[in-house]
Amino acid sequence: MPKIADKYLQVNPWKVVEEGFDPVRNRVSESIFSLGNEYMGVRGYPEEGYGGDSLLGSYFNGLFEESKVAAHYKGIIKSLRFMVNAVDWLYTRITMDGETLDLAGSRFSDFRRELDFKSGIYTRELVWHLRNGKDIKLRFERFVSMTVSNLGCQRIVFEPLNFSGTVQVRTGLDFSVQHEDQGRGYWGTLKRQETGGMSGILAQTVNTKNRLFSAFRLEASDLLDSSPVESDCFIGRNITLKLEQRKSTTLDKLAVNYAEKDLSLDHESVWQKGIELAGQYAGIGYDKAAEQQLAYWTRVWKSSDIVIEGDPENQQGIRFCIFQMYQTYHGDNPGFNIGAKGLTGEAYRGLAFWDTESYCLPFYIFNNPKAAKSLLEFRYKSLPYALQRAKELDCEGAFYPIATIDGTESCDLWQHSNLQLHVGTAVAYGIRHYVNITGDTGFLYDKGMEMLIQISRFYATRGQFGQKTGEYGYFGVMGPDEFQLMVNNNCYINLMAKKMFEYTLDVIRQMRDEETAAFEALAERLGLTEQEMADWKHKAETMKIPQDRESGVYEEHDGFFDMPHLDIRAIPVTEFPLYSHWSYDRLYRYDMIKQPDVLMFMFLYSGQFTLEEKRANYDYYEPRCIHESSLSPSIHSIIAAEIGRPEEAYKFFEFATRLDLDNYNRNTREGLHTTSIAAAWMNIVYGFGGMRSDGEKLVFNPSIPERWEHYSFPITFQGTKLAVEVNKEYATFRAESGEPVDISLYGQTYRVGSEGIKVSLDQVKIG
Repeated sequence: MPKIADKYLQVNPWKVVEEGFDPVRNRVSESIFSLGNEYMGVRGYPEEGYGGDSLLGSYFNGLFEESKVAAHYKGIIKSLRFMVNAVDWLYTRITMDGETLDLAGSRFSDFRRELDFKSGIYTRELVWHLRNGKDIKLRFERFVSMTVSNLGCQRIVFEPLNFSGTVQVRTGLDFSVQHEDQGRGYWGTLKRQETGGMSGILAQTVNTKNRLFSAFRLEASDLLDSSPVESDCFIGRNITLKLEQRKSTTLDKLAVNYAEKDLSLDHESVWQKGIELAGQYAGIGYDKAAEQQLAYWTRVWKSSDIVIEGDPENQQGIRFCIFQMYQTYHGDNPGFNIGAKGLTGEAYRGLAFWDTESYCLPFYIFNNPKAAKSLLEFRYKSLPYALQRAKELDCEGAFYPIATIDGTESCDLWQHSNLQLHVGTAVAYGIRHYVNITGDTGFLYDKGMEMLIQISRFYATRGQFGQKTGEYGYFGVMGPDEFQLMVNNNCYINLMAKKMFEYTLDVIRQMRDEETAAFEALAERLGLTEQEMADWKHKAETMKIPQDRESGVYEEHDGFFDMPHLDIRAIPVTEFPLYSHWSYDRLYRYDMIKQPDVLMFMFLYSGQFTLEEKRANYDYYEPRCIHESSLSPSIHSIIAAEIGRPEEAYKFFEFATRLDLDNYNRNTREGLHTTSIAAAWMNIVYGFGGMRSDGEKLVFNPSIPERWEHYSFPITFQGTKLAVEVNKEYATFRAESGEPVDISLYGQTYRVGSEGIKVSLDQVKIG
């Protein structure tokens, strides 16, 4: 089942560069050149308007609409929510001598666009050849501020090459955008007004009444004329600029956007808050905002850069991944989460999945603990929704949704929303992982403990005991592998629930000893009893973990070993993706798996399994995995590196790291694979770096791919920043800041301080 790279971008260690415009690839590029700052994001669409294939996408984290679902049975959701396409604050139309610029019909040359990781600025350049023989060079720049969440900046530079004259520009704020996934627009205007040298507009969504204020201020050189223009969902200005041959004329636009979901605030209060923010930020000026942007990214790369020598493509790839992780989330806006496509497209409806805690959280734990904590606080904030959802499924406690934007379940496929139980265990694992690495027991006792108790209650009431074996487990479920439907005793769910029960009980004992009064108050408020805790202990001890003892292979679920076998390598490449070419029920008939299930829990709880067990399970499940999920390659790469399969590890790594840049899955046009991007980071740190973080101290078993000369990465562990460097001969660890820490390296314990340690790679014993 070959997945072939579509390489059309230039290889550059610090940029993504596209030379020449290909309309067939335009949507792919719009995704790749997307910008975001956690609060808002825009795709790389042409702001001047484009008559060809394009997705004009402007999104705000947590800003949503909803549609009704025909629910015929109890427990099936009645409405779903989705991230709604919002204001086009980049809206621009450029006209000269009666001709309007549109790359779908205009003549142009020297097209080039680039996304600079060091500055966060997206730039397009082209020469427009008018029908009357005039040539004008245009340069478009844009960025969304990483230091001021509400601020978006746009610059257009005009340089006439063979004439002097004028150009007409209409620029503004447009709420008439279509939400492509739903085939309609969702905004109604509440107010438009010119005030204090700014143009402002306030609109609200049709159903949820979410409101969005947007305003802009213009700065232009050689301005001849400027007049306001308005329509139903639009406010802007028509301007005329004077152009001189071979001289640059600049138009800057600073837009301030403010989203408000609190329905208790009246429209005028929202408007006034927006005007206040616009007055505060819109006057910063493009150059000053760009300076702040550069300073921000300089700090990011100083603290989070991964350097690879000997592999230019993957050096670019991993920096693209790190860049996108910071664009998607950095913890400045508590209560936000990470959609599967981030803020880059409408696929998956902008919803967050279990991937947040399983794949994204490790990056933030080790690079930006504040952001990691903020992600977990989203789960605490949405706990009331999880409690309600559990009741709808005849259970107690908290049942976290498989897909959400605000904490409510927004997956309208019952087999996923009702049967995929593993989100709660991912949240519990995320709490455990975060506290273990950061030492933040304050969060654990203040918020984490309550979540753990309510999650435990759900798993204690959703499972049953088998009537023959007497073992506890979960019946009628779907695990991470979504090609196995309505199965019993999915091994991943069972094992993760067992570990969750055990961790919850450990934290209860710890909190009782360290914060007795706080625990007793929490237990009283939640009605936690000794009998209930004893029940959790019993269910953990009797949890069924299906495994063939002779081979060491864990059975993905009851009966999996007896399912009809399918040689996945014999499936024609023309039949992928299978969801589009096979009948839905056909997917569930074989021992073919969509993504790692057993291998996933062996990665999360690595220290619980021997190298022989990992090798046996990899050898069994890898030939059965079709990798229809973008999350799949990285976990296979990490395990392959651990068990001594370096070529396989590198092959999977390359796929994961350049998944979007090279459009391996042929669906980058829908948006970036944000959680797979996070997994690419894990691929280096956990895969080749050999790090494991499920124990009391960090474990490292680093190796180096054959074609690499050197690589390095930083991590933060319990407040200490560690710098890790690996070359063909040595692995070096050094504490760049903070107190010395103990790590395990090739099975031996070392104390790492500012002087560092150097260990020969000859000690590597894998396979």
